[in-house]
Amino acid sequence: MTTSPTRSPRLLLIATVFLVVAGVVLLTMPHAPSGPASSVAPRATDSTSVPSAAAPSGRSPQTGAPASATAATATAEPIGASALPPHGEGIAGDAAIQKSLENAWPADLSAADEHTLLAAGRGILRADATGIGRTTWPALFGDPDQAISPAFATARFRIQAAIARSDGSPDKAVVHLVWAGTDRGGTYTDRRITDWYFTRTSTKGATTWTPQPRT
Repeated sequence: MTTSPTRSPRLLLIATVFLVVAGVVLLTMPHAPSGPASSVAPRATDSTSVPSAAAPSGRSPQTGAPASATAATATAEPIGASALPPHGEGIAGDAAIQKSLENAWPADLSAADEHTLLAAGRGILRADATGIGRTTWPALFGDPDQAISPAFATARFRIQAAIARSDGSPDKAVVHLVWAGTDRGGTYTDRRITDWYFTRTSTKGATTWTPQPRT
């Protein structure tokens, strides 16, 4: 028995109509999102976190530390670093330098000892830099007629700040000085640092602080 050739076009037509209908149905159906909804909306920023860029130079945020503690470290240190006045500020900036020294090294000497040491340290520095008053400390500067010529002009010499603190022992101290001056070549430089060391001796109840020669 042979298949009628007239049925083939009818089957093709039915198949074509079925495919068209199926395609229309697929096109009209709503598409589901390709990913979870949370991936579309931006994540809210955590207000308690501290970016690593806020950490002080050369130091990373503390691992496991509370965010508030890390933030305090990140903001307090740059403020302290910027407390010093810029170079060339002049007398107006000296108070800030003095305060910075006092904050960095809390006082640990009696008021009387500190006063004595500061007066001596200032006088020795002035004598060393400008030549004025070297005869007061012959053990340090020797014969004034053979002393080295002063390297700084008296007119532009200025002690910007000074503190006196103990130096590892009740009978040892150091005077830390910050100063400015113009050298013999005419170059002005401020925030120079010089330390003078002292030892304490007691004779018959009298206390004397003796400056030590530079080594």
